[in-house]
Amino acid sequence: MRIEEAVSASSKHLVFAYYVTGHGFGHATRVAEVVRQLILAGHDVHVVTGAPAFVFTSAVDSPRLFIRKVLLDCGAVQADALTVDRLASLEKYSETAVKPRAEILAQETEWLNSIKADLVVSDVVPVACRAAADAGIRSVCVTNFSWDFIYAEYVMAAGIHHRSIVWQIAEDYSHCEFLIRLPGYCPMPAFRDVIDVPLVVRRLHKSPKEVREDLGVADDVKLVILNFGGQNHAHHLTSDFCLYDFVFLQPGGWQLKEEFLPPGWLGLVCGASESTNLPPNFRKLDKEAYTPDIIAACDCMLGKIGYGTASEALAYKCPFVFVRRDYFNEEPFLRNMLEFYQCGVEMIRRDLLTGHWRPYLERAVSLNPCYEGGINGAEMAAHILQETAFGKNYASDKLSGARRLRDAIILGYQLQRATGRDVAIPEWYVNAESQLGRRPSDRPADFESALVESVIDDFEILHGNVQGFPDTVAFLHSLTELHANPKRRESRAAASLFNWEEEIYVTRAPGRLDVMGGIADYSGSLVLQMPIKEACHVALQRLHPSRHKLWKHAAARQNDKGGEATAVLQIVSYGSELGYRSPTFDMDLSDFMEDGKLMSYERARKYFAQDPSQKWAAYVAGAILVLMTEMGVRFNDSITMMISSAVPEGKGVSSSASVEVASMSAIAAAHGLNIDPRDLAILCQKVENHIVGAPCGVMDQMTSACGEANKLLAMICQPAEIVGLVEIPNHIRVWGIDSGIRHSIGGADYGSVRIGTFMGLKMIKSKASDELSDMQTNGLNNDEVEQDDLELLKQEASLDYLCNLPPHRFEALYAKQIPNSIIGQSFLDTYKNHNDPVTTIDDKRTYGVRFPTMHPIYENFRVKTFKSLLTSTASTDQLTALGELLYQCHYSYSACGLGSDATDRLVHLVQEVQHSAASKAEDTTLCGAKITGGGSGGTVCVIGRNCLKSGEQIIEIQQRYKKQTGYLPFIFEGSSPGSGKFGYLKIRHRTGSRSDVRMGYTSDEGSPI
Repeated sequence: MRIEEAVSASSKHLVFAYYVTGHGFGHATRVAEVVRQLILAGHDVHVVTGAPAFVFTSAVDSPRLFIRKVLLDCGAVQADALTVDRLASLEKYSETAVKPRAEILAQETEWLNSIKADLVVSDVVPVACRAAADAGIRSVCVTNFSWDFIYAEYVMAAGIHHRSIVWQIAEDYSHCEFLIRLPGYCPMPAFRDVIDVPLVVRRLHKSPKEVREDLGVADDVKLVILNFGGQNHAHHLTSDFCLYDFVFLQPGGWQLKEEFLPPGWLGLVCGASESTNLPPNFRKLDKEAYTPDIIAACDCMLGKIGYGTASEALAYKCPFVFVRRDYFNEEPFLRNMLEFYQCGVEMIRRDLLTGHWRPYLERAVSLNPCYEGGINGAEMAAHILQETAFGKNYASDKLSGARRLRDAIILGYQLQRATGRDVAIPEWYVNAESQLGRRPSDRPADFESALVESVIDDFEILHGNVQGFPDTVAFLHSLTELHANPKRRESRAAASLFNWEEEIYVTRAPGRLDVMGGIADYSGSLVLQMPIKEACHVALQRLHPSRHKLWKHAAARQNDKGGEATAVLQIVSYGSELGYRSPTFDMDLSDFMEDGKLMSYERARKYFAQDPSQKWAAYVAGAILVLMTEMGVRFNDSITMMISSAVPEGKGVSSSASVEVASMSAIAAAHGLNIDPRDLAILCQKVENHIVGAPCGVMDQMTSACGEANKLLAMICQPAEIVGLVEIPNHIRVWGIDSGIRHSIGGADYGSVRIGTFMGLKMIKSKASDELSDMQTNGLNNDEVEQDDLELLKQEASLDYLCNLPPHRFEALYAKQIPNSIIGQSFLDTYKNHNDPVTTIDDKRTYGVRFPTMHPIYENFRVKTFKSLLTSTASTDQLTALGELLYQCHYSYSACGLGSDATDRLVHLVQEVQHSAASKAEDTTLCGAKITGGGSGGTVCVIGRNCLKSGEQIIEIQQRYKKQTGYLPFIFEGSSPGSGKFGYLKIRHRTGSRSDVRMGYTSDEGSPI
């Protein structure tokens, strides 16, 4: 719903209570504009905020404005100016708003009644909505994001024990009558009624010409304003806090230098303290300087994205050179809006810190910002608030808070970015589509055959075969259309990536569906994995440095080192524009050498982690370092790579393994390295364990490298013994259903359960050693049984893998000795270490031990049984038994703490369908389901009879899940071979083909900046 009226003066006096989040100045400044409009209309406004009063009083000088200094939420706690501390944010919110919740609600309810508020407005304090409901007052939210969405990712990545926070926030928002939504918005699932308004921006006081005259700056001088916001790492806003010092004057002494700016430029610095010394081409702005006027007068802005900076850059057509912030979940949407309106240029963080600014600034001033939307959002919002307070009903219907919530947590957790869910989605919001820029449903009937003809015309295939894979054909075709969407930075970067006269290597590696085995892999279990249809493709070109086309910022960096052409790695991650990832990464390959020695894995992990927006590059570039370290390979040529993956991230289907395997396969092919698929998988595991820092087992990489279509890869993970390929019988079919809950094996739960498992292994070995010592001390008789016990205890005292312990031995000797949980320090005091090289014990944390220990012991038995059943005679009993094993595995995950409400819901839906009368009449269709991979969300594996009815029931489950949660799950069906079977393609562009004109971009036009 859109409102076109503006606020007008009212003869009736109203009282508004306006709650402002403690997140930052951007919220306070936009609230001040709405408040100003309400006061102009003759109403009283009580602002409840933790921000300094001057933010409001400087914009509104009126006796009708009342400031109440109360902090009711904390926003996101920053580790530094560009990074959120996710766990600290959750803990701070718990201290601020959860523990004192009862007192807050009582206090706010009493206060709202005392001022006789007509309407409560929140931007976007959750508890304000609940307090309003308790006081019997209507409430409205005004925002571009909500905290259930923001904190959901923090919970999954840093603090699952704070899960109830997200539930509570979403429930609080559900008491709000409707949402006034600002441009650049995120998904906000707790709000079911939405009204869109234009940008809310501060109005200008002076013209750009007047500002330049006041500054004494000539018209021919280029101005850039350095604007990094106004909040510190404790997130308490203060008038004397100097953010310049926080950003630039780090402990290492880094500071601005004259050479950071091109000749003829002047930098205007916001928030520098009086004691700060600046180079002659930088100038401190007065504390009283009015930032919107300065922005409108500048040629561009350099800073970090927030609503305030993004909206004013768009409104006043000031190109914005931005540096990504880590884990600010609202940023991707603001960033995409900036770039859509040709108003944004991304700067790599290390170039900010090293002063390589020139190419970014020059790119910025060449832009032509084209935002022509409204900037009167404050007037629109104030009008809506006034009419609501008068009694107008904007909501479509009035549902109960619980019903309106409708499992909003499901949507919040998985950071849904699907288009067209409940409301009209503007272009800037639309997620990156496939590499072809169109949805499959949009394809004409002869689309596939037309693509094949196009690829044959465009490329000569010198080695390999596309093997009829439509996704491979589409990927090859996409190489010729990289320029088709020049508004997307990844497209501009990719368009200039390759030298089309040289050979290109293409590889393909699928994701995998964990049918049985899962997290028991690192305990040595047998696992059964199916490679899925969805895959990652990599295109790689190897060139002599003298023939390599560098992006502008990479060329500038090389020139600063003396200008000699050296080997450079350039990567484009295609389809990453709405995520945290920067779509490009580049580095000098010489950076892998330090003082003549190879960079260590530990140092590499820190190198890639220093900028989380580019941490994804560790999965790709890490393969180069592993090959250098493990195989002694040296890389003297430049390498360019384009990564395009159809394996969805965060769904537990090994998106990371597919990227690693496809990347290393391409590197190996281009450099003539003949690596066995099994060995390549083990090398890829080293990338993930040691460089990425994720404690995964090897089954993901092994399936992606060694799997075959429509077969289960059977592997004993000790460490990686492939024992065969198991045919899936024709009467059985396997599906995967995505729960929508984002999964991460780097998250807290996976790692803590792994630690608990290795703790249990250490306890068992210690107990066996004690028993063995007692037997030897007390002496032995010649009883044969006792001799056998001695041999078993010897084996168990030196147990390498927990799965080698049979369930009956565990129950007989060790089950009662394993505690439910233990504090890290207590374990270390008794056992010294847990002997797991890829995880570290937190001495203050409590770890579950009993269930993480039991799970792999029993899972190994379940997997062996499952494998045997697959080869037994086809029968209903066979299907029922297979399904029961899946169910047992699922509930064992939950006992370990790796379950989720969403995956439980899907499994329950499968059970409902399985036990329905219709299913029984069909003699069993669907028969079992389980959570997969690392757990804590992701995908559910379903097994059933291969028949039409089963397929219909899968669709039924999909639709019922959408009805219950609002999220339409992705269904995985079908299989494809691993990278070993696919091999590689070596292609060369055909001169004179139809794509020649389309591919005629220059390196300048294709530059990512």
